[in-house]
Amino acid sequence: MKIRTAEYYVQEVLRSLRRNNWMTFAAVGTVAVSLFILGVFLILALNMNRAASMLESQVQISVYLKDDLSEDAEQDVGAKIKALQGIESVKYVGRDEAKERLSERLGEQKYLLDALGDKNPLPNAYEVTVRQPDMVETAAKQIERMDGVESAKYGQDVVEHLFDITRLVRLFGVLLILLLGGATIFIIANTIRLTVFARRREIAIMKYVGATDEFIRWPFVLEGIVLGFIGGVISALVLRSFYAGVVNKVYDTLAFFPLIPQSPFMTYVGIVIVLLGMAIGAAGAWVSLKRFLKV
Repeated sequence: MKIRTAEYYVQEVLRSLRRNNWMTFAAVGTVAVSLFILGVFLILALNMNRAASMLESQVQISVYLKDDLSEDAEQDVGAKIKALQGIESVKYVGRDEAKERLSERLGEQKYLLDALGDKNPLPNAYEVTVRQPDMVETAAKQIERMDGVESAKYGQDVVEHLFDITRLVRLFGVLLILLLGGATIFIIANTIRLTVFARRREIAIMKYVGATDEFIRWPFVLEGIVLGFIGGVISALVLRSFYAGVVNKVYDTLAFFPLIPQSPFMTYVGIVIVLLGMAIGAAGAWVSLKRFLKV
């Protein structure tokens, strides 16, 4: 592209934005609102995915040891568990520690343990975590077959339901983003189509005097990119403030809720939103011009 042609395109874009100021305002506003809504649900879907991942990562295998094992035999079992593929960590929990935990968990009903006196029916155990949630079942079966292991439990029914829920959460998030993304593209493309329609006579005149389709198209495409960029920047700034308010509100009431930290998360979201706005603006202008360039 020649420098003189590029200068002409830039001048045409600036002239069009000034001349059609109300249409420009409407297009930018539509882009900003559409991308803001899309951004809100993108943030929601990503946080839902994070929460699902954290729930999955907290799944543990409780390995209960036989009562007649010596200390060396118990350590040997722990070493074998650590040697298994996919094991993240192995923590020994003695029966006294297990009794203390149960007492804390019972709260006001801990008197039920007092009835046992000095007796402690709880076994020594290991708490095992795996690197990937889908490895829990396989690891539990391997551990249960080891000598000295009484049983290996991971709350099979609860975990299976948990995995089903997390899969649904992720699927819902993806479908939601695709649905809203399609709606956003449709809205923005139609808004830009209105700006092109308002200048159909100008396009027809340029065609009559011999201008090529590419020469006519590029100023509109650049205008669409500019509109998408401005709308995307506005949307990204509002989204940053919105997410900061949500994070502060949630942490005031649910301090341990696993929200994604604002930085650098919102920077990445802002960049995606701006680039998406520019891409949609360019695509909307390109598609909208097809009808008029055929005349």
